[in-house]
Amino acid sequence: MPLPQEFHDIAARVNNWGRWGADDEIGTLNLITDEVVRAAAATVRSGRRVPLALPLRQDGVQTGMIPGRVNPLHTMTAINQEIFGPGTVATSDDAVTMGLQAATHWDGLTHVSHSGRLYNNRPADAVTAHAGATVLGIEKATPITSRGVLLDVARAHGTDLLPGGHAVTPEDLDAAEELAGTTVRAGDIVLVRTGQLRHYLAGDRQAYAFPSPGLSLRTPEWFHARDVAAVANDTLTFEIFPPEIEDLWMPVHALHLVEMGMLQGQNWALEELAAACAEEGRYGFFLSAMAEPFVGGSGTPVAPVAVL
Repeated sequence: MPLPQEFHDIAARVNNWGRWGADDEIGTLNLITDEVVRAAAATVRSGRRVPLALPLRQDGVQTGMIPGRVNPLHTMTAINQEIFGPGTVATSDDAVTMGLQAATHWDGLTHVSHSGRLYNNRPADAVTAHAGATVLGIEKATPITSRGVLLDVARAHGTDLLPGGHAVTPEDLDAAEELAGTTVRAGDIVLVRTGQLRHYLAGDRQAYAFPSPGLSLRTPEWFHARDVAAVANDTLTFEIFPPEIEDLWMPVHALHLVEMGMLQGQNWALEELAAACAEEGRYGFFLSAMAEPFVGGSGTPVAPVAVL
């Protein structure tokens, strides 16, 4: 199905092409300024550190629904090997084969394209078989440290887990922002909790994958209006799946990555963070979520940490 006029209308309203210059390759990460980072550091009070990454394991979240996105396959390449001769120090080494977006990850700006274009009006064929992303690669991402804000949409609805068909709306984000007692501001990284990860943590990968709550087509304008630097959530597909408009697949991906130049993250472990924020009565914190600099990558695994 061709992209409908509704999509193109939203795209025109959130488009950031040229905002930071014709050569820009990092999009909304430009919003994380030195001043933003200093303000983020000032949110640290207790020093409590909450990990937000899923373990990298062979029986991870991937079910085969997304072709080629394989869970990590861990292989030992050396086991207690005395490589410098008998009686010397022995070493063990290992290797991993995995999809860069297999577990907790950032989607890079070349992860999707539409109408033959990538962010900042770059051609989609700049992604090649041998070099990967020849522009806009994930290695271009600047250090991703900023204020994180948890928008606990599930809690705002008075539940631990949103139903699979729930499209998270701007009104949901407003309600979660009110619950958080803080205002999302320019340069923030927003984490949206749906509770969907509870299915995976309970051992049901299929229920985690499908059907899934997620971001609505109406939410990119909410993030754009607030100059959010990046968004992540606790689902496999990020946006509602199946889509809210029949046969319109991944429109939120296209609006975030192509039109806005905004990284988005999936499979973030937000349960412990939600409990910590509720316990401490605050939902803003210092967030470190550095992208692994895979040259030419269209995404990257990440091990984020929230510091309260």
